[in-house]
Amino acid sequence: MTRIPTNTNTNATADPVVDPVADPVADTVADTNAVPDTDTGARELRFPDGFLWGTATAAFQIEGAAALRGPSIWDTFCRTPGKVHAGDTGDVAADHHRLWREDVRLMASLGLGAYRFSVSWPRVLAGGIGFYDALVDELLSYGIKPCVTLYHWDLPQELETAGGWPERETAYAFARYAEQVAGALADRVELWTTLNEPWCSAFLGYASGVHAPGRTSPADSLRAAHHLNLAHGLAAAALPAGTRAGIALNPSAVRPLTGSAADLDAARRIDALANRVFTGPLLHGAYPQDLFEDTAAVTDWSFVRHGDEALIHQPLDFLGVNYYTPAVVSAAPDGNGPRADGHGAAAHSPWPAADTVAFHQPPGERTDMGWSVDPTGLHDLLMRFTREAPGLPLMITENGAAYATGLHDPERIGYLEGHLAAVHRALADGAPVEGYFLWSLMDNFEWSYGYGKRFGIVHVDYETQVRTPRSSAHWYARLARKGGFLTYGDEVL
Repeated sequence: MTRIPTNTNTNATADPVVDPVADPVADTVADTNAVPDTDTGARELRFPDGFLWGTATAAFQIEGAAALRGPSIWDTFCRTPGKVHAGDTGDVAADHHRLWREDVRLMASLGLGAYRFSVSWPRVLAGGIGFYDALVDELLSYGIKPCVTLYHWDLPQELETAGGWPERETAYAFARYAEQVAGALADRVELWTTLNEPWCSAFLGYASGVHAPGRTSPADSLRAAHHLNLAHGLAAAALPAGTRAGIALNPSAVRPLTGSAADLDAARRIDALANRVFTGPLLHGAYPQDLFEDTAAVTDWSFVRHGDEALIHQPLDFLGVNYYTPAVVSAAPDGNGPRADGHGAAAHSPWPAADTVAFHQPPGERTDMGWSVDPTGLHDLLMRFTREAPGLPLMITENGAAYATGLHDPERIGYLEGHLAAVHRALADGAPVEGYFLWSLMDNFEWSYGYGKRFGIVHVDYETQVRTPRSSAHWYARLARKGGFLTYGDEVL
């Protein structure tokens, strides 16, 4: 193992050791895709030339250096007893703010062509935009394409104190912040996502309360969803010519448990709250009427002003799709309400006015998050957006799995193989998918789960900050280099 020189920084913890990957193809980790030449059951799934292969992270989850930025809602949430596993915080996280040069070198050694990262709004408010300026330059020096996410859940606490996303002013503040970041980085960054998973910000943050800021008002969650949509429209309009603006949604592949009319209606109701509350104004310029009708007992939607939907309906240069698992729902006339929906146990539902809908876990393999492994949902979503917005380029902006494995992680490789096979099938079926960002480059702070769940293809020892590529990292490096991979028999679909 080789020690890589580190940067001096007063926020430093221990000097890390990074296991370099000078030549991932020649690495001694077994190639789980390799098959004998005589095995005629193996076939290659090749992706188009120019297909973008990258990884993704988020500022609060990896950066640390909390003393060099202002407080966010997640800093406050982490310090609220019982909200985050083991009382974990993002104060140090994976120490990326100190080790960013080593992390870029690690990406380069893996042959990754792109890196999606988020900018910390509280860090920018504290004068820290220079960190991202230097990061972009370093990425470009290694031939790695930067993709900037403007918001990945770390709302400045001062804005939450003033009301947070349920207040319209937060959207205007976000537009000013977006203009500042674009002014610093847009001359070198082409790909931009305004928001990451606004569903989580709105409904986990303001309805169920399992995410920061931990509020539990169904009405406020719908107000938050609208103002997040508005923030996207304002930010997209602020990005200069020469950039490509998108948004990273976490759409749900919603499926009825049975073909009964009641279960079909339950699926329609959840589809409106999970998907069409965002895609309606984003893709079609209007919220769906059934969403208004379903939630009439919660809000009258008077916070949607004339012209808002047109402003949200900015031209998109691509649509980002984050996918992990589908949703199976049924009617629940007894009113037990949706709780086991994969978003953490909570006394309050993240689904406003949907207490007569129940969620079900399908049988079969699950990840450490308890999420069922089903790549067909990804294929279905890609084809849905291809039909709804013909010609709109698509990006897989997040896809990956948490497993409690060490450095050898065949379960994660299997998960990735299955989902990339689904992407390959969608391409064959006409979906204009341009790239894939694996979640995540490295282990990180997994929100309310703290450091208890590991999504990284690079293992992080949080005591020493040693980074060690897992088998999946070497597998992904080979895939990116070759532009495809071998699979046995039928695709995992």
